Amino acid sequence: MRKSRFSEEPIVGVLKEAERTGKTGDVIRRHGISRETFYRWRKKYGGLEVSETKRLRALEDENRQLKRIVADQALNIRVLKDVLGKEW
Repeated sequence: MRKSRFSEEPIVGVLKEAERTGKTGDVIRRHGISRETFYRWRKKYGGLEVSETKRLRALEDENRQLKRIVADQALNIRVLKDVLGKEW
């Protein structure tokens, strides 16, 4: 997955600026982002503060790691079942 060139702070800043001014098109052009990106950010980060977005990112990273651990464990269990199920 591609890493964004914007971190949480600028994203929240852009969203707050668009809220304040009410001119989404001007804000999008000024910051050089696409309309789809803006609305995706608004869907994900709308109404959040910077500290909340950082916590959200940390939770997403932790969830990703836990999913990877569960997948590895499931694979290990499947291999053990295959090995133990065969007759020698």
